[in-house]
Amino acid sequence: MTSYKYHSARIASASLPLQPDMQEAIDAIMRGAPPLVLFTTMARDRRLFFKFFNSGLLDRGNLTIREREIVIDRVTASCGAEYEWGVHVSAFAETAGLTEAQIASLVTGGPDDDCWADEDRALIRLCDGLQRNCTVDDEVWAQLAANHSDEAILELLMLAGTYRTVSYLVNGLRLPLEPGARRFPAYSTAGKDTQCDTPRSVGPRS
Repeated sequence: MTSYKYHSARIASASLPLQPDMQEAIDAIMRGAPPLVLFTTMARDRRLFFKFFNSGLLDRGNLTIREREIVIDRVTASCGAEYEWGVHVSAFAETAGLTEAQIASLVTGGPDDDCWADEDRALIRLCDGLQRNCTVDDEVWAQLAANHSDEAILELLMLAGTYRTVSYLVNGLRLPLEPGARRFPAYSTAGKDTQCDTPRSVGPRS
């Protein structure tokens, strides 16, 4: 993966302080941490800010946090959106039970890597097929249906599409990486050991 080269955004963040309801929306997600540059950039326009925030899928739904993060990480990696990938891996990979081999595989590997269980492979194939063809073939659909409700599959499709849009935003804006966020693994080192550590059990759906 090429080195991330952007150190300033094409559009400056909104001036502080933000309007109270926008600040409250950000605080509810960040829980005391500084706001992400993506959020403060979207805050330049009140309508766009709330359209963006109201489309989020990080609440409790039909997917486990592991399922959610596999999809988000694969889509953002496929789009080269290192900013968003790094935010999610830093914040959620441990809770989602993703091993280092799996984190690397989501960027430089594929669903057939040894580190994945069959149900995880179906999620990666879903993301890859959507990226290539903007549809889901019958084989992948059957794999998903074996482990997910209709409602969960709907959420998977929405989730993949949402984070393609987020990838457009962070790449098009050329947002600088967040301090301390994970970087893409290098092709030269990722995937050398694709044997999974046994992930610990993941908590309730989030």
